[in-house]
Amino acid sequence: MIRVINAMLAIISGVGGALVLFWLLNQLAERLPSKWEDRLKPYLYLLPALAVIASFLLYPAVQTIVYSFANETSTQWVGFENYTDLLAQKEFVQVTLVNTLLWIAVVPAVVVALGLMVAVLADRLNPGGEKLSKTIIFLPMAISGVASAAIWRFVYEVRPAGEPQIGLQNTVWTALGFEPVAWLQVDTAKLNTFMLMIILVWAQAGFAMVLLSAAVKGVPDETLEAALVDGANERQIFFRVIVPQIWGTIVMVFITVLIGVMKIFDVVYVMTGGNFNTDVIAVRFITELITGGDAGRAAAIVVMLMIAILPIMVYQVRHYRAQGGMP
Repeated sequence: MIRVINAMLAIISGVGGALVLFWLLNQLAERLPSKWEDRLKPYLYLLPALAVIASFLLYPAVQTIVYSFANETSTQWVGFENYTDLLAQKEFVQVTLVNTLLWIAVVPAVVVALGLMVAVLADRLNPGGEKLSKTIIFLPMAISGVASAAIWRFVYEVRPAGEPQIGLQNTVWTALGFEPVAWLQVDTAKLNTFMLMIILVWAQAGFAMVLLSAAVKGVPDETLEAALVDGANERQIFFRVIVPQIWGTIVMVFITVLIGVMKIFDVVYVMTGGNFNTDVIAVRFITELITGGDAGRAAAIVVMLMIAILPIMVYQVRHYRAQGGMP
């Protein structure tokens, strides 16, 4: 109870302090000569936001990079030893990195394709059917990753042969005459990893559908009518008329999902904990830091992830600027 009260007091103090700081900055700006007020006032208002970004984003990032060159207790420099040790581990390279690459290669493409398919097909329904179908597909977006994993644990649940199966997938599987399968423990052809991917696709398809549906509705009717007049069929209209006009949205959705996939943690951690060769970068970070107590290797894993994500984020910003979304 005391911790809750202290947390509430800290939040109230933080909000109150921010309001007081904004008030003081406003008073300071109003006391400046009119010539300088217009120039400096925007920066005075940006100062608190920049301070928060520097304190909670830039400083931890720099500190993490520094710790990645230190030992497990961050008390002695070890150079690139953490990086070389990780990359020399067969399990890290052949399991953790390979699984992460599989997630990157499969999930964003499937999410975008599924979202686009639903957006186009739902657009042809009557208004009531369109709203209902989109609502059902978007519902998983309202569920956290942990809750989604908990739901799908019941889907993949397995009981010994001869006992009633409570898992949906094994219920269907045994009804077809097969023996029950522990789906999350089958490493043949990375089957268990693909089973985990289905959960994220299920959760993210609604996000892609909403954005792509808005883009499809924004395609001018004149271009569609012109294509019909020219004798184009449905497939040609979709790939040669609709897709080129919404390509910017497709790329944006793909990159957004890709960045989320590179940081995937909750689904894998709740479902398997990284066991049965399902480990990914973010789960390995927790394993090294919490289970292994090695802050140096954990920091090195984070830095690797940062380096991998940075070019994608730079491309996304440039693409957004090219689309006229920001100066």
